[in-house]
Amino acid sequence: MTRECKSVRNAYGNALVEIGKENKNIVVLDADVSCSTQTKIFAKEFPERFFNVGIAEQDLITTASGLACTGKIAFVSTFAVFASGRAWEQIRNTVCYSNLNVKIAATHGGITVGEDGASHQALEDISIMRSIPNMTVIVPADEKEVKDAIKFAAEHDGPVYIRISRGNLPDVIDKNHKFNYLKADVMEEGTDVTLITNGETLVETLDCAKMLKEKGINAEVINMPVVKPIDKETIIKSAKKTNRVITIENHSIIGGLGSAVCEVLSENYPVKVSRIGTNDEFGQSGTAKELMAYYGLNSEKLTEKITGLLK
Repeated sequence: MTRECKSVRNAYGNALVEIGKENKNIVVLDADVSCSTQTKIFAKEFPERFFNVGIAEQDLITTASGLACTGKIAFVSTFAVFASGRAWEQIRNTVCYSNLNVKIAATHGGITVGEDGASHQALEDISIMRSIPNMTVIVPADEKEVKDAIKFAAEHDGPVYIRISRGNLPDVIDKNHKFNYLKADVMEEGTDVTLITNGETLVETLDCAKMLKEKGINAEVINMPVVKPIDKETIIKSAKKTNRVITIENHSIIGGLGSAVCEVLSENYPVKVSRIGTNDEFGQSGTAKELMAYYGLNSEKLTEKITGLLK
């Protein structure tokens, strides 16, 4: 289905300027990819509060930590694969152990990084980040949710990891919706199966639900932007209604949203759960559209897969 798409990275850059105007303690750091992450928008507006540390992700995190110790609220950006990988020890031992106000807004998450290939496609970052104590993990689905997540992060006391996609995304969140990091959103009511998703796969899942309805399958769609702390109540309530849950994510099925949902249900209301994502494998080079189809994450492939699973 064709929709107008908007740059969520641009939304991130603009959101930084908005919160920067409201709070002079906001500082932004980047690892020499500000044109890609769009932190250049903040740098142009507030050059004295922007720091390019170069291609040195560990320095990026430790410098931000030092600024946080002086009362600053530090937003740091680089590609998700480098933020979660190269700087993991600094995030764990410096940021999270000390519960510092460092907000990691990592762009280029998932297979939709596209032609850059497996080396740049973070398929493990949500798993890595949600396993660290004190870390809040958010995966926004569109321009509005990115802005809401950034504003929340600026006000939240403690570390936050926000995964922002490379590509442009259509608006799927109602403009009047109020972001609540403790509550997931039921986007479509259903009785036959619960579909839980976030980020780029939300729009695909909503389209999939329409296709399933044409096949006589009434799917409940839950947008779960906050993977940690996860909204257990909404998951359990929906599972009790449908007795079948399927998770959909632009991430490995190991350790991410699917695993988080399985943990909730296995301990509270055991039902059959199927996880759709990348299957313990690396990505590859291709356009975002080609890769979403190849890994079964577009609406057509999801409809085919879910129909088969329900049989």
